[in-house]
Amino acid sequence: MKLIPTKEAVGHVLCHDMTQIIPGKYKDARFRKGHVVREEDIPVLLSMGKEHLYVWEMVPGMVHENDAAERLCSLCRNQNMDRSPVKEGKIELTAAADGLFLVDSARLNAVNALEDIMIATRHGSTAVRKGDKLAGTRVIPLVIEEEKLRRAEAAAGTTPLLELLPWKLKTAAIVATGSEVAKGLIQDSFTPVVERKLAEFGIETVARRTPGDDMENVKNAILEVKAAGPDLILCTGGMSVDPDDNTPGAVKRSGAEIVSYGAPVLPGAMFLLGYFEDGTPIAGLPGCVMYAKRTIFDLALPKLAAGVPVTRGDITVLGEGGLCLGCEVCTYPNCGFGK
Repeated sequence: MKLIPTKEAVGHVLCHDMTQIIPGKYKDARFRKGHVVREEDIPVLLSMGKEHLYVWEMVPGMVHENDAAERLCSLCRNQNMDRSPVKEGKIELTAAADGLFLVDSARLNAVNALEDIMIATRHGSTAVRKGDKLAGTRVIPLVIEEEKLRRAEAAAGTTPLLELLPWKLKTAAIVATGSEVAKGLIQDSFTPVVERKLAEFGIETVARRTPGDDMENVKNAILEVKAAGPDLILCTGGMSVDPDDNTPGAVKRSGAEIVSYGAPVLPGAMFLLGYFEDGTPIAGLPGCVMYAKRTIFDLALPKLAAGVPVTRGDITVLGEGGLCLGCEVCTYPNCGFGK
């Protein structure tokens, strides 16, 4: 930085905040650090007693923080995202719709590994609502070398680092297993819980079956609701190793390819996920989904609702963070569960 007369400061970048005091009316930063001095600013600065200013020297090959933030924002922003105006060298992205927020972690890390570059995001693979904050971009200094920005752009590649996919699935069918439910010995309290969770993602339950525990009956119930064409099929209960728990076998007999039976998540270790040949997902929900506040179902449902295929690898990585701490006051998703 250098010290120059205020009258010669037009086009230069301020190195620190400039506070203006008007007794009884105003005391705040009149000009913020990083502000580019304009012709109309000179009388104001002089009225504040600023005859000289410390400024950055804007030399060829250097980029102001506001312009740098714009370029970093362009590396992140995708469809369904709103952006803030640039302020004090920072731009924020927010969700323009409800949906699944995705982050390309490897490329984001490659960008953030570069000196003086910063892109901060919320966790990826999570559900967001319209208006939720997604990311913020800025550079660390007031001015940055053009070459550093070019390296960031090369590390990011040609596609945005972030995605927001609106909910895609619209309908679901529920096969509620259990002979006690089929015989009317107890009321089905599992289905209402699942329906409420589905409704949060705009998914309507269009078919229900209560086939009991017999494996063949459960299989036939799955095929019956499958014929109706729902976007998602859910089987509730019958997921443990008890002799009468036949849901996994019934799902396999129905023709679905099993992606995973079991997940490194508590509650929810006995979760099952598979897909039919046409891409329709089918999940087996363990009993904990009925009574626990948050389970594996809450972690898997956002991707399913957005129509994103869930792989065995996606389930495997849930182990770190997959232990729900059962807090007395549940703050999910603003907690570490599943992250």
